[in-house]
Amino acid sequence: MEKIVKGKAFVYGANIDTDQIYPGRFLDLTDPKDVGKHAMEGADPGFRQEFKPGDIIVASTNFGCGSSREHAAVTLKAVGVGVVLADSFGRIFYRNAINLGIPLVVCCGIANHVKKNDILTVDITGGKVINETTGVTHESQALTGYAMNILENGGIKSLIKSQYGQ
Repeated sequence: MEKIVKGKAFVYGANIDTDQIYPGRFLDLTDPKDVGKHAMEGADPGFRQEFKPGDIIVASTNFGCGSSREHAAVTLKAVGVGVVLADSFGRIFYRNAINLGIPLVVCCGIANHVKKNDILTVDITGGKVINETTGVTHESQALTGYAMNILENGGIKSLIKSQYGQ
């Protein structure tokens, strides 16, 4: 897992719910490759055409609110999201994403200082976000040791398997 992520920003507002991240009409899909084809489709129909693995999602408050279904996190993992930056996250979405190995970083006010296609460098453990386009640095909350342990192991399932030798 990369502790420093550099990528293009895709910027969204507040209350992007799990149905916008992964619309419910696609719930019958189960293969992550198929699920990934519909990432962010409810919020941004052109997302998949522009997004490249390692790029960064930036949002305001309450990103991932809504249902507890894991599909929203699975779709972001499937497309290779480098990190999601937001003022705050829906609680269940946060746990689902971390457990799948997707870094989520709280960075208050970040959506007000980043435009779509800005290039960002995010130091996940160091608590810094640098907007390479504008040259402005923002402070972020570093992830806890527990969350980093899950991420470094590729998700909670891989962590448990490594601890129990399976």
